[in-house]
Amino acid sequence: MIWSLIGLGSALAVAATAWRRSRSSAGFYDREVYAMDARAHQRYAWASLGFALYFAATYALALPSAGVAGLALYALVALLYGASFLRGSSDE
Repeated sequence: MIWSLIGLGSALAVAATAWRRSRSSAGFYDREVYAMDARAHQRYAWASLGFALYFAATYALALPSAGVAGLALYALVALLYGASFLRGSSDE
């Protein structure tokens, strides 16, 4: 069940970061190289909120193996999102 809590915290953190990034101006790498406009950041925020709901449900229903499987999938999503704009964050 700890994996569901870790997933929930991670998903909420990425959702907050993605939503905040959708409201700010994009750097060169965000905009030109990775094509991460405000809409792309909002999609990651909504996907992260969906995963947060999934992790909350797996915790509430005491489904530890579902939490681990969801965390494995979400780790890929979070890694792709992080790689898509971290290089551009030094551009600002």
